[in-house]
Amino acid sequence: MADHRRQAQRVLFLALGVNVTLTVIKAIVGILSQSLSLQADALHSLTDAGSSILGLVAMQWASPHPDRDHPYGHQKFEALGALGIAAFLGMVCFEILQRAVERLLHQSSAVTITGAELWIVILVLGMNIGLTLYEHHMGRKLNNAVLIADAKHTLSDVCTTIIVLLGLIGVWTFNWDWLDVVLAFPVAALVFWSAWDILKSNIPWLVDEMAIAPEAIHELVMSVPGVVNCHDISSRGMVGRQVFIEMHLIVEAEDIPTAHDITEQIEALLQERYGPARVIIHVEPPDYESSQISFP
Repeated sequence: MADHRRQAQRVLFLALGVNVTLTVIKAIVGILSQSLSLQADALHSLTDAGSSILGLVAMQWASPHPDRDHPYGHQKFEALGALGIAAFLGMVCFEILQRAVERLLHQSSAVTITGAELWIVILVLGMNIGLTLYEHHMGRKLNNAVLIADAKHTLSDVCTTIIVLLGLIGVWTFNWDWLDVVLAFPVAALVFWSAWDILKSNIPWLVDEMAIAPEAIHELVMSVPGVVNCHDISSRGMVGRQVFIEMHLIVEAEDIPTAHDITEQIEALLQERYGPARVIIHVEPPDYESSQISFP
């Protein structure tokens, strides 16, 4: 696990370097060409760099190992880092819309783009695509929420750069200056969608939403020989990252060692199906029974 975190940190350092480079290139070309959409895209890349920094900070604190002050581990710091990335995206969306409206109202100077500048934007797009694929691959491989969130953020940057590039080609070919402003609005929409997607995937972890249907856990536990009844089942966390499962259990056992063996089988089964998982089982007397599988 520690090795995975170090690998993820190396990926984020690489992403930080690439995003800073892309931000500088886009900003220079955007200012020289007076392209609003490209300047907005540069701002988006700047938040990519900021999200990489945020991810590094979050990962430093997101140790999965419990300690005295955090007996359930520190993995929610990863989700907090992802929410910080979503906040960055929200700021970018507002900034893009504000600049587009100002350009429409005040009819500011025309866009002047050259063929060389277009090739630079194409090169930037290629770098963005490569970074996105690499971050997503490593995020899946290391099962790291921050890397996956950062890859989604970078993917939104790829989409915005494609839109900006198409607009600049239109300006360069047909002198459609209005196209640069109009395309700033779908850029803002893509940024907002990325923010919403990140929020949707991380809020359940932070608010302790049910991770696994209690009926599914009940069916699995009841398949273990010696189990008489299983009730008051609850779960939280996220399957694939870490889940916490609690339940009350009645077993057919004459002594404590036998009951313990049955609970060990249950824990192993849950770990295999939903792991990594921490399971707490409260064994009750044989004459007690409840039909309440989960909490109301």
